[in-house]
Amino acid sequence: MKIVIQRALSASVSISGQIKAQIGKGLVLLLGIEHTDTTDDLQWLCKKVAQLRIFSDSDGLMNLSVQDIGGAIIVVSQFTLYASCKKGNRPSYIRAARPETAIPLYEQFIAELQQYISSPIQTGEFGADMQVSLINDGPVTIIIDSKLRE
Repeated sequence: MKIVIQRALSASVSISGQIKAQIGKGLVLLLGIEHTDTTDDLQWLCKKVAQLRIFSDSDGLMNLSVQDIGGAIIVVSQFTLYASCKKGNRPSYIRAARPETAIPLYEQFIAELQQYISSPIQTGEFGADMQVSLINDGPVTIIIDSKLRE
């Protein structure tokens, strides 16, 4: 699994002009699922996201997690994180999991992450054409790959 984590002051996801999800201070997570991903990948990633210290403490140091600040989260499925641009100019998404694999892992990721977070996790809609708006705070954007674990 690959995830792009964006620290946000506020964010929303709209589908066909209707707001599907909206948060204040927290995280926007763009989640890509690869065809080889397992429950182990999502469990490791959920724990990492929940405990990642990227919010400022009273001294201005990034020392607090989304849990610590009581922040909100939006999770958006993002198969394009597995784009390969190796050949030509049209990206290939061959590594991205097909919906029959990706949807259960996406739903399990949200359920697992919810165990760490006190506020309800907001989501986009798997496979939908979504518009994601956010005010990236910092900006802070972090990319994590569960296969690399770095």
